[in-house]
Amino acid sequence: MLISSDMNFKKTTLKNGLRIITVPMKDTPTATVLVLVEAGSKYETKDINGLSHFLEHMCFKGTTNRPKASDISRELDSLGAQYNAFTSQEFTGYYAKAQSKKLPQLIDIIADMYVNPIFDEKEIEKEKGVIVEEINMYEDMPQRHVQEIFTHLLYGDQPAGWDIAGPKEIVRAMTRNHFVNYREKHYVTKGTIVIVAGKINEAAVHKQILKAFEKTSSAEKNGKLPVKEKQNAPALAIKEKKTDQMHLVLGVRSYDVFDKKLATLKVLSSALGGGMSSRLFYRMRDQMGVCYYVRAGSDEFTDHGVFSVAAGVDKTRLIESVRAILEECRKFVDEPLSVAELRKTKDYLIGNLYLGLESSDEIAEFAGMQEVLKREVKKPDELASKIEKVTARDVQKVARELFQNKRLNLAVIGDVKDKIALKKALKF
Repeated sequence: MLISSDMNFKKTTLKNGLRIITVPMKDTPTATVLVLVEAGSKYETKDINGLSHFLEHMCFKGTTNRPKASDISRELDSLGAQYNAFTSQEFTGYYAKAQSKKLPQLIDIIADMYVNPIFDEKEIEKEKGVIVEEINMYEDMPQRHVQEIFTHLLYGDQPAGWDIAGPKEIVRAMTRNHFVNYREKHYVTKGTIVIVAGKINEAAVHKQILKAFEKTSSAEKNGKLPVKEKQNAPALAIKEKKTDQMHLVLGVRSYDVFDKKLATLKVLSSALGGGMSSRLFYRMRDQMGVCYYVRAGSDEFTDHGVFSVAAGVDKTRLIESVRAILEECRKFVDEPLSVAELRKTKDYLIGNLYLGLESSDEIAEFAGMQEVLKREVKKPDELASKIEKVTARDVQKVARELFQNKRLNLAVIGDVKDKIALKKALKF
């Protein structure tokens, strides 16, 4: 399989702005086509919040060549394909994976969905019920829903603070014109990337993509509003809910995807909560016995970033748990990582980097996510090299920059008994 320094990404940008990335892999029996478009909830206005996600659903509900949803699903299933789509704040993706010999059919189907959706009004009305139930499902999953509360706490009433699926009342009010108008602004060649990875013939793939996507609009791409960052004191958001445990996200405003400190941040997050030997896992699960899951990580976007810790803890020990997390964060400020812990953390990160590149869909996503956010693709070895260069002092410097009270935020779902005491505990 082609990984490490042998991985060969080829990027072509057509005159109309459409970007094509191919990644040939010799020793895999599969191929994946992934189409990404620069359209997500941060490209929306408040009156259409959730439309990016809804549109993603509607691309599976019929095209000019495959008028019914069953036409699409039946054909993909007959290929033995794995397929789905996803929407985030800054992009939407559509993908399918199957045996490499099925790649021409995969490209044809995904391109048809992307280029030729019909947005049937009856299907739109039916899908509203599906999406409302999807929202209800996530609201019943506190481990996930607390992430949405945390995001809104940081960014409030601006696109970066809105739920990707949108409010139910806005979803119910959407019409076919909303889909047509939004798609005309964003589903254009300059915002579109087609990634194909696996056992492929690159010349044949390029030729087919050119034909399959030739009807994609070449109109100018609409942009998005910049994120407004504003905070000068710790912030707390609580959603009262009867649960068997407290679900929390504690975090700070961090760096965007272009920041040179990201490799250092990855080392910090991994040492803090990136595995079963991480500090938080050892402190909160092995020593305190207060939780089943606890993890730390960062999310980077084009103009903002967040570093956070998520945990589900004993509902009688919430404040104790928050203090423990803050204490472990503070230790990175006070003392540099030891040589042994720094080495272990780097090995963990680099090992997991390569373990995440064992299949055609993983490699397509690896290339696509870099391109859609940064408009460049780094090879795994380049990313590993950046991690190797991180020093203990670098980690301490980033910790001192991030772990400040004026950046601190906490979101909680559960039956919080003492809100005043919880707020007092919210400081490094």
